[in-house]
Amino acid sequence: MIKVENLSKSFRTEEVETIALNNVSFQVEDKEFVAIMGPSGCGKSTLLNILGLLDNPTGGKYWLGDQEVSALKEKDRTDVRKGEIGFVFQSFNLIDELNVEENIELPLTYLGMSKAERKQKVKDIMKRMGISHRAKHFPHQLSGGQQQRVAIARAVVFGPKLILADEPTGNLDSKNGAEVMGLLTELNREGTTIVMVTHNEHDASIAHRIVRLFDGQIVG
Repeated sequence: MIKVENLSKSFRTEEVETIALNNVSFQVEDKEFVAIMGPSGCGKSTLLNILGLLDNPTGGKYWLGDQEVSALKEKDRTDVRKGEIGFVFQSFNLIDELNVEENIELPLTYLGMSKAERKQKVKDIMKRMGISHRAKHFPHQLSGGQQQRVAIARAVVFGPKLILADEPTGNLDSKNGAEVMGLLTELNREGTTIVMVTHNEHDASIAHRIVRLFDGQIVG
C-alpha cells in the first residue's frame, strides 16, 4: 500500500536549513493500522503531509500502491489523492458555512457523482456515524465529539483505501476520544488502511504496530 525509502524533507530560509525528515524508510501493508509516535517537532506531521500528497519530499522515494509519487506536480498529486485518501485532522477542519450534510457531501462533488447518489451516500454514512439527527446543524452547534464524527464521515464517504489521521483525538475528552478510536478500528477491520499520528500511547496501542520518530528519524 505504502512504501517509503530514504525519505527526507528539509525547510530552508536564508540562513538556516531545518531537516524535518532524515532518510526515513518503512512500509505500510494493505489493511494495516499503523500509529506514528514521537515528541513535538520530530517530523510526524511533515511525514503525514507527504504520505497524503499535500507536500513533496526533498529526497527519497514514495510508492502509493504501484505508483511512485514522490516528485509529482501539485495537479497530479491532487488527481492521485482524489478518491484514494481520506484525511482526519485534530482541528476537524469543517467548513463553518456548510451544515453537516453539506460538509460530508463536499468531497463527492469533486468525483462527478450524480446528486441522487451523493445524497444516498451521505445519508448512509450519517446513519452509521450516529449523526443523522444533526444533518441540518452547523459546526458551531455541535460538540467536539460530534464535529470529529462529521469529519470522519467526510473522510470516508467516498470509500478511500487509505485514511490519514493527524491527532484525531487531540481535542476530545476521553469518552469521545474512545468513540473516535472505535470508529477508526471498525473502518480498519472492514479493510481501510489507516496511518495515524498521535501523542497518545493508549490510542497508539490500538494500532497493529507503532513507528516511533525522533529528530526526523525512525527509532523503533
